[in-house]
Amino acid sequence: MRRLLHLSPLSLPMLLLMSACGGGSGGGGDSGSPGLGQTLTLTLPATGLAPADLAVVVAEGDALSEAVGVVYLAARGVPAANLVRVRVNTASQTIAATDFALLKADIEAKLPAGIQAILLTWGAPSRVVGGCSMGITSAMAFGFDARYCNPSPAADLCATTAASPLYDSETRRPAAELQLRPAMLLGASTLDAARALIERGVAADASRPSGEGWLVRTTDADRSVRWNDFSGLPAAWAGALTLNYFDNGAGPASANALSGKSGVLFYLTGLASVPSLSTLQFRAGALADTLTSSGGLLPSGNGQMPVTAWLDAGATASYGTVEEPCNLPQKFSRASVLIDQYWRGATAIEAYWKAVQWPGQGLFVGEPLAQPFRDSPSFVIVAGEYQIKTRSLRPGSRYSLQYLQGAVWTTLATFTGVRGQPLDGRSPLPPAAATRIRWQGPCPDNTANTCTLAQSS
Repeated sequence: MRRLLHLSPLSLPMLLLMSACGGGSGGGGDSGSPGLGQTLTLTLPATGLAPADLAVVVAEGDALSEAVGVVYLAARGVPAANLVRVRVNTASQTIAATDFALLKADIEAKLPAGIQAILLTWGAPSRVVGGCSMGITSAMAFGFDARYCNPSPAADLCATTAASPLYDSETRRPAAELQLRPAMLLGASTLDAARALIERGVAADASRPSGEGWLVRTTDADRSVRWNDFSGLPAAWAGALTLNYFDNGAGPASANALSGKSGVLFYLTGLASVPSLSTLQFRAGALADTLTSSGGLLPSGNGQMPVTAWLDAGATASYGTVEEPCNLPQKFSRASVLIDQYWRGATAIEAYWKAVQWPGQGLFVGEPLAQPFRDSPSFVIVAGEYQIKTRSLRPGSRYSLQYLQGAVWTTLATFTGVRGQPLDGRSPLPPAAATRIRWQGPCPDNTANTCTLAQSS
């Protein structure tokens, strides 16, 4: 594994698999006949956190943090009760692990019931320092724990770290289902910058942008270790998203970065500093990051490009690490997961958190509720059958609609998620004697298992 900090920077037709399986035990009766069965409906679970799920934490007495909190609540419709004020020293770039434990306890004691995620509105501190360093957003989720930044007694920063249970999960309620709250730092250094960032997030919602994604392999081989995840994505998303894999591994170094592009929705690369950002036009809701050592080390990046440079250039969220992570790809966003989760309706905070397997040394920045591919699922009866619409199905996973008659559940229809293709499925109605229906799919905490995701009353 390579220590990145010490490298010399370079200039750098819908496919639906459906089968009606209604002939199982307990399935007697005509599923299309009128009767009680036709009145059974359910509400499909929506993907993506809502404003009421988010706590907005401000540093009491810090004028910028206080102002950002007010602006954010107004722009996003976050309930006033979700604004949490705490004492924190915003003059320091770091906070000691012992002091952070007190800060985290204070925040948690003030959270209203049901909060699923946290937005921090100050610029500093951005990392928690003990025997190793954690991004403050990761420490807010896990607590400060050396397993997430340096589990080795030999102080090997290139060691593997504890994994996040959020990684590529199907959870919609992380605090309720996984007992952790993902956090994000807004990352703006002025009120005007904060307003612009928040406005981009709001403008992104349900916009279904037609912009392009750029996945770039550069001549910096040690920082381009994600290229094998990048390379197959344009073909995998053909017809749904326009993704471009640009392989500049063989050079020249002068061609390592995009220039003059518009409509940029995703930009993932590997450079210590990414030039020409001022020539790009990002879509509202754009996600962008580079794999390098200290992008999350705010405010300077320790000589590398800080993650906030992406926000200043027009991106809506980003991610970087706060201490030497080495070039372990698990410590950075995985493009295939990031794009899939975002397209299926996740907010920016959820998509980014679900895309990083070992995020302990990382810092998540941006506007957390940006949701350009918002899912608006529907489950209705049309022309004597169920019509089921949602974009949230996990590619390759099986979902089923079942009815209860007596003590037996019987399958009416099954569906398999297909990458980049929303579901517009049909199912027969249950027999008149059915008393309940349910929607089943991969479990929030373990996608290999099947759980009931929605059920009629």
